[in-house]
Amino acid sequence: MRTSGSMAAQDPVLELGQLAGHLMGGLFAPAGGAGAPDRQVGAEVEFLVWRGDTGEVAPVAETLAFLRAYGAPLEWSEGRTPKGTPCVSVPDGGRFTFEPGGQLEYSAPPFPTASGLLAHLREVLAPLAAAADEAGLLLLTLGLDPVHPPEAAPLQLDVERYRAMDAYFAALGTAGARMMRQTAAFQVSLDLGDQPFLRWTVLNRLAPYLVAIFANSPRYAGEATGHRSYRASTWRALDSSRTGILTEESAPVAGYLEFALCAPDFLRRTQDGRWLPFAGWVARGGVTVEDWEAHLSTLFPEVRPRGYFEVRSCDAVPLVWHPAPVALLAGLVYDRDALLAARELVWSSDRELLVRAGRDGLADPGVARVAVDLWDLALGGCAALGPDYISSADLAVAHEYAERYTRRGRAPADDAAAS
Repeated sequence: MRTSGSMAAQDPVLELGQLAGHLMGGLFAPAGGAGAPDRQVGAEVEFLVWRGDTGEVAPVAETLAFLRAYGAPLEWSEGRTPKGTPCVSVPDGGRFTFEPGGQLEYSAPPFPTASGLLAHLREVLAPLAAAADEAGLLLLTLGLDPVHPPEAAPLQLDVERYRAMDAYFAALGTAGARMMRQTAAFQVSLDLGDQPFLRWTVLNRLAPYLVAIFANSPRYAGEATGHRSYRASTWRALDSSRTGILTEESAPVAGYLEFALCAPDFLRRTQDGRWLPFAGWVARGGVTVEDWEAHLSTLFPEVRPRGYFEVRSCDAVPLVWHPAPVALLAGLVYDRDALLAARELVWSSDRELLVRAGRDGLADPGVARVAVDLWDLALGGCAALGPDYISSADLAVAHEYAERYTRRGRAPADDAAAS
């Protein structure tokens, strides 16, 4: 655990006035610099991992041993992340890592087309899931562990970052342990493009509708929760200073700076053990670039700027439905007509709407009505992007998802609740 005296003297120091420039030049500037591609798409796919014979949460060591054996003939390589946790890399740039409770995450490299990404996910993940099943491990695609109480899901990654995070969230309540150890999501990454603030605004306003459309976590600890996405509701209960949506279109960098400064820095404490808002550390002087970047990595808004936009609102969904969130987001954001129409359709979103979306999902008439309209815009946007960007087969899956679920006021949560 770092304290106020642990700063390396040689590290460059940032003043308050420099932080906005750091955000603009880092998080809100294209990761590839000027002229970078503006329609790439990436994904992070998370799984809950259980032992097939007992239904217990699988230890990281067992999952890692499986990945090691499965990946050896495929020339997968094992290493450690900067956090000090294990990882397994795929030759083309994808990487498996672990979440604190043993959840498995696959981070795919960015692809220039939606169908390129989706083909890659099928190639890597479908045979992996089948092999895991044969090896006695279940890779579950649900937004939240529906069976185990929190005490059955211990903190499995014993590294400084997660120890600090666990202590901070434990001081606030029980939602932090649930989030860290028992949730799983399907995250989509999108380029900033030549109008990053427009894309940022629309993506933030879309968050409640994404929560509702892809809700897939109605049960927890063996009980119905009354929430369509209890994963999303867990985030609402977690820490409002570092979660939620930011919808200020006119000055997004200033808005994100205020958001970051107000959030407590849980990676370090004062000498007497207190957590301070990051602004408090700035006021004390001596904040380094390393301090700032580490703190930014502990913010968890629905859309996170990282030189691209990481959209974090979707529960984990079965592999067969991966084309749906990819098509919905790419169609809305990468076709300009669809993007402008979406901005008018979702002209405002707020925390109250996020709460309703997680609790009621598409049973909320207003959310359901807009969700259907968003699919119409997105599918039209995908058609405009053309079959070289998203294939007819992938687009057909997205159509099927919209018809089977959204247009009927349903989500995968309804399947899970009935099972």
